[in-house]
Amino acid sequence: MTINIKNLLNPNIKISKMGEFQELKQIEGLSISAVSADLYGDGRDDLSLFYFKDGTKYAALYTKSKIISESIHWNLKVKNKFIKALLVNTRNANTFTGKQGFHGLKELSKSLSKHLTLKLAQTPEGVRNIIDSNEIIFASTGVIGDTFPTEKIKERIPYLVQNLKDNQNKYVWFKVASSILTTDTRPKLAFEECEIGSKKIRISAIAKGSGMIFPNMATMLAFIFTDANIPSAILKGLLLKNVNTTFNAISCDGDTSTNDQIMLFATGKVKNLKIYNVLDPKLKGFEKALHSVMLNLSKQIVADGEGAKKFITINVTKAKTLQGAKNIGFSVANSPLVKTAIGGGDPNYGRILAAIGKTGENIFVNNLTIKFGKFTVVENGQQIDNYNEEAIKEYMKWDSIEINIELNMGKNNFTVYTCDFTKDYIDINTDYRN
Repeated sequence: MTINIKNLLNPNIKISKMGEFQELKQIEGLSISAVSADLYGDGRDDLSLFYFKDGTKYAALYTKSKIISESIHWNLKVKNKFIKALLVNTRNANTFTGKQGFHGLKELSKSLSKHLTLKLAQTPEGVRNIIDSNEIIFASTGVIGDTFPTEKIKERIPYLVQNLKDNQNKYVWFKVASSILTTDTRPKLAFEECEIGSKKIRISAIAKGSGMIFPNMATMLAFIFTDANIPSAILKGLLLKNVNTTFNAISCDGDTSTNDQIMLFATGKVKNLKIYNVLDPKLKGFEKALHSVMLNLSKQIVADGEGAKKFITINVTKAKTLQGAKNIGFSVANSPLVKTAIGGGDPNYGRILAAIGKTGENIFVNNLTIKFGKFTVVENGQQIDNYNEEAIKEYMKWDSIEINIELNMGKNNFTVYTCDFTKDYIDINTDYRN
């Protein structure tokens, strides 16, 4: 991975990178830990726990795939929107595991409930807050179809609970963010502060994702934590409002995973003014900060696409409909011909034209304008007279490329973020299970 994330094109979104993790702050009411269950056989951290001693409100969005992880099946059966813990494993997707995978989660929930309750018994609160197994949810990522390693994970639960940290400094966040990775080359973290009324609110978040990135959702896990006091129904509304221009506006390779989920947790430790609905004006600052975190993580996922060397922004503007703009944007983003051309530094706009045309969207060709960055290549439906491909080839060497498609048919705009295809992508995915 050689993308220089300093060069990502939106200057308003800061991408977290090594040396900047000190920006992530502690979320009161949350304890976290990460350990190795040796699921990879190399001793790396692969198991993480997020524990809410006093419980937390939460909301989640899941993959639209019709084949889903048993971890998602479990979560969907948990009707209570006030939970105590989230357990995350990597290396194994717990998908296509059937009863074995689901029963494995039942065993883990009982074990985790037992050990968390024992931990509570050692505190001033004692056992007044007994943790029920139905207050525990899961996330899994990794290989599909492998037997779920229930026993290996279960053996490490006492150690995982023992190592819970209330003080989430930058090293703790980095360790936990690293523990959820699969083919990613680096952890992904983001932080924002805002206010609800006069109360300062924190949002800290981590994510993973590198391949099989395409909505709805992308193949990724994202966990967002805030100390705000916001009801679960409103958290769900905020996710739905902001996912379409963030996690559902990215694509690395056009494939959708079975395990994708994004979760937003609100511990309620900050006693902000009561929020009545998702359109409450008091939420304006919070929603802006939430969107910033979600877009930050989304861009980090794209920048870490498997084998990627270039970050690509595709702006489709002046479309007749928003859906039409999205269809065209994703058609270009998911075209192997476009992605390999950009990977090779070739400004072959004919491949962009082909990707636009195959969508079936009704467009006026004579109105079409296409630009690579600031360089116009097509205007009024034809190649410009003074077309200088050599100058554009120099631009195509950049590690951050912008494609602007102007349809001149309406007022609807949509932006898609993607990456190029390289030979490394093939190497990574042919060796994925080795």
